[in-house]
Amino acid sequence: MSEEVAKQAEQKTPRPLILGILSILLSPAFIGILFGVPGIIQGNEYLKKSSPETSIYKLAVIGRICSMLGIVLSIVSVVFLSPYYEIIYNPLALLPQMPLEELVEIVNDWLLATFGGITRAIAQVVRDFMSSFTDLLLWFPPFVFAVLLSLLAWRMSSFSVAVFTFVGSSLIFNWGYWEASLSTLTLILVSVFISIVIGLPVGILSTRSDLVHRIVWPVLDFMQTMPAFVYLIPAVFFFRTGTASAMIAVVVFSMPPVIRLTGLGIRQVSKEVVEAATAFGSTDWQKLVKVQLPLAKPTIMAGINQCIMLALSMVVIAAMIGAGGLGAAVLRGIQRLDIGVGFVSGLGVVILAIILDRITQSTKKESAEE
Repeated sequence: MSEEVAKQAEQKTPRPLILGILSILLSPAFIGILFGVPGIIQGNEYLKKSSPETSIYKLAVIGRICSMLGIVLSIVSVVFLSPYYEIIYNPLALLPQMPLEELVEIVNDWLLATFGGITRAIAQVVRDFMSSFTDLLLWFPPFVFAVLLSLLAWRMSSFSVAVFTFVGSSLIFNWGYWEASLSTLTLILVSVFISIVIGLPVGILSTRSDLVHRIVWPVLDFMQTMPAFVYLIPAVFFFRTGTASAMIAVVVFSMPPVIRLTGLGIRQVSKEVVEAATAFGSTDWQKLVKVQLPLAKPTIMAGINQCIMLALSMVVIAAMIGAGGLGAAVLRGIQRLDIGVGFVSGLGVVILAIILDRITQSTKKESAEE
């Protein structure tokens, strides 16, 4: 062999060695043969072209031996390891299954035995209150209630929103869903009120304490990523089916935006403004009430607006556990494949959503302008 051919052989990558090593490594996966056979063929070619004194020759010999060993190991794997195929390809199957479902059942049983009486009493109070509030709204004649709601929309928003409110209310009455719409409105108003009463203090507290902030924010992330149907399970478990459990589910589902945007709005208040208030001798309470909350009001109103929209989106889902109202009509239309009932009642939910959204949106704009 000429010196030029020997130099070229020295410069070539020892592919037989690489193929042989891969054949051994992948033999438990039954595919070592795919690398072993080409390794032997490549090794024979290198042996023909190289001199026995060269390092490439020695590496080719080692590669061919590794390839043959990989083929043998692959055959052995096919014969002896095929019953353990699942374990080889998925070692996680060896891990014991965590008894999480059993633990949840144990915790739920303990909670029900400990607090079941209290939750049942709370459910009865909530049921009675919501029923009385709905009866109060139904006490007004539909025309009078529509006029009063339109005047409120005019006062809080604009004349065009007032006109839409009156027309929308008249359509809901004309479609025969007046009582259902007021029941839904009661559920929304009570749920949003409770969300604000709980959410505002928690949001304010999260801006005062970094520890509270670090605890609350992961909880909010968990609440907002949890599927909506999951909220129905603990609500029914503790409060049984009915308006009380539906209200609890709506509150838990719609509360996170209030907490998150309240904290965000207060944190976005300029530090210079707060320092100026401090320089004038304001107390922490005065800075919160007269400086931070007024400046954060647009962001807080955005959180309340999102809270209302999430509550409305939960109305139909909550109908599965006895929420009643327009959501029950939508659910009935789905169950009976009655497209007309489902569409008209769903349109009623949309009208309520637009009215409440426009009123809160205008309030947010006025706060921003101020």
